[in-house]
Amino acid sequence: MLNVVVLGSTGSIGAQTLDIVERFPDRLRVVGLAAGRNAVQLKEQAARFVVKHTALMHDAGNGIPSGLEAICELATLPEADIVVVSVAGVIGLKPTLAAIEAGKRIALASKEVLVAAGEVVMPLVRKKGTILTPIDSEHSAIFQCLQGYRADQVDKLILTASGGPFRGRSRRELSEITPEQALNHPTWRMGGKITVDSATMMNKGLETIEARWLFDVDFDHVRTVVHPQSVVHSMVQFKDGSVLGQLGWPDMRLPIAYSLLYPDRIENGLREWDPVMTPNLTFEEVDHEAFPSIRFAMECGKEGGTVPCAMNAANEEAANAFLQGKLSFLGIYDATVEAVQAHKKKDPTLENLLATDAEARQRIRDHIVVPQR
Repeated sequence: MLNVVVLGSTGSIGAQTLDIVERFPDRLRVVGLAAGRNAVQLKEQAARFVVKHTALMHDAGNGIPSGLEAICELATLPEADIVVVSVAGVIGLKPTLAAIEAGKRIALASKEVLVAAGEVVMPLVRKKGTILTPIDSEHSAIFQCLQGYRADQVDKLILTASGGPFRGRSRRELSEITPEQALNHPTWRMGGKITVDSATMMNKGLETIEARWLFDVDFDHVRTVVHPQSVVHSMVQFKDGSVLGQLGWPDMRLPIAYSLLYPDRIENGLREWDPVMTPNLTFEEVDHEAFPSIRFAMECGKEGGTVPCAMNAANEEAANAFLQGKLSFLGIYDATVEAVQAHKKKDPTLENLLATDAEARQRIRDHIVVPQR
């Protein structure tokens, strides 16, 4: 029996994590739940799973412990074995570091933790000798394909991208995109911000940085290809020319289950993939002219320090502004670039990262005087 703490339990990944826990009552037990501000749903989850330890990021005035320190306390509960990190933004960084220091296993869904601070997080994981398993479908696929192989046998990591709802459109054709259109993803059902990132393809830029730190590879050895069917979740190309990929239906519960139960594989009741049902799997090059976010993110990743943190925070703030009708679709990228260019690189200490996050978000808010076109 493994005791699980879920940070971000009321979000999409958190809810699906709880679904997986329910499927394995003899293997998994929830001992802690944290949410942003949804106190009502958090209480419902706590009652459903008989959980006494809960926390909110934002005080709802109802007696539930709140604030970042309360979430860090959950992440370091003595009885916890695994901490699922699925909170939005860089606020997941401090509890992740606390959990690693406490020797907890990390099941990581929040891209921001490694995008903003991979330079800090992964050395600490190795120093403490703990395990970090990725929940992102792409990184889970690579993680699975690498089992049993040495790093020096790997030539390239190949991330797959659905292409989002606007695959094939030119940059000019993207100028009038609405939030409703951006949220209409062709294959995945995800939260609003990550769905927008898929539409701009910034998600693949973030995943490139994440892959660099997770798997200790150079940026030039990470490639993205468009795969509209979202069946091949990512691939590993080895130096002998062989390529291994992980396939399955686009269902986040599959990588969640693998992350929680690693290294075991147990029948989970999820829909089995049938190759006959998807006979035409296709792959395309990314249109970097229409979707420049991937290359920009790689540049920020190579720059290092606090630059990726600034990019991540600016993009998140800009994506949310777009969803609120305060920024155009193309304005997400333009505002993010402007915020990063104004940033002065610093060493990636926790203090500098949190300050950089706040600074970049403020730059986006300052940028939004009127809706940008």
